[in-house]
Amino acid sequence: MDVFHVFFVLFAIYITFSDALMFHISPNTKKCLREEIHKDVLVAGEYEISDAPGQKVNLAVTDSKGHILYNKEDIKKGKFAFTTEEYDMFEVCFEAKMTAGGHGSDIEVTLDLKHGVEAKQYDDLAKAEKLKPLEVELRRLEDLSKSIVDDFEYMKSREKEMRDTNESTHSRVMYFSIFSMCCLLGLATWQVLYLRRYFKAKKLIE
Repeated sequence: MDVFHVFFVLFAIYITFSDALMFHISPNTKKCLREEIHKDVLVAGEYEISDAPGQKVNLAVTDSKGHILYNKEDIKKGKFAFTTEEYDMFEVCFEAKMTAGGHGSDIEVTLDLKHGVEAKQYDDLAKAEKLKPLEVELRRLEDLSKSIVDDFEYMKSREKEMRDTNESTHSRVMYFSIFSMCCLLGLATWQVLYLRRYFKAKKLIE
């Protein structure tokens, strides 16, 4: 099997075609979507809000440390993009607020969130570098294979961390067991000596 076929198989296994997510927000409520994303990964999102007179929707994208990656008020339709600096949990929040004279109807939100290879604009890359369609597809497969390798490397590092944690826990349990046995032996010895002195004091034994 040549390299192209290997890439094609990996591409068929790995890539998933996801439709945009659609949900509703009630007035004066907030809904958030969370996702864990690896380091140095491009994240791109496209959103659209249905018309709701007397209401406005604010959008904020943050990481687990509270850093604001994207923030916009009174959104209608737009896009956002950022590149992750480290592996983290990222949160996309939509908050609906009712203004004076607004109606209490739900707002429909459409969000198309992509990351990694899916988020890259290969059409723009083809125009910038004057690539042929086959070259663009090979570039896409190259990026995809790199993404797969990075995922495997991450899983290996996580496995190593878990193995180290298990070994450390096992060592601690073993040392604690030895310490407990020593304490029990010491307590038993003390009890024997104490009872021996007690019985001697009562002249029950010589």
